Amino acid sequence: MIRGMNHAVLYVRNSERHRTFYEDVLGFSTVINEPGQYVFMRAPASENHHDIAFFAIGEGSGASQAGRQTVGMYHIAWEVATLAELAEMDQRLRTAGVLIGASDHGVNKSLYCKDPDGLEFEVMWLAPADRWGEEEHEAIIRPLDIAADMERFADSPADPAPNSTKETA
Repeated sequence: MIRGMNHAVLYVRNSERHRTFYEDVLGFSTVINEPGQYVFMRAPASENHHDIAFFAIGEGSGASQAGRQTVGMYHIAWEVATLAELAEMDQRLRTAGVLIGASDHGVNKSLYCKDPDGLEFEVMWLAPADRWGEEEHEAIIRPLDIAADMERFADSPADPAPNSTKETA
């Protein structure tokens, strides 16, 4: 039985550029690196061998047309444990100039960003399941207000156990 997503592998123009971005902006560590070919990376609080790998296909490669002209993946979502961590990521992503949007989806609070090749990813916090209510069954998009959510969820555990169901696309 599937219990969650373990890792993603993406084709990118330059694996070293992605390694640097994921280390500097998101705090990932490098597990395996074959410069110019591929890099396998682990998220800071992950227990996986690796969470993402980047395979270099060259600087002359075209941009992804997924969602515009072809089918393909929309984004990957990285989960943080607390709203405080989400607020910290908001500042890091703004400083890096990669934040392209922020949304309150009811059950999760999300920041949307682009990597060095323009591929979209999300950094999100998932509210405790016992607080989802009817919003679990709704496709909600509201403006994100992390400070207000920190007050609203102040009585939630600071570092809840990982959820068995995670948003991956």
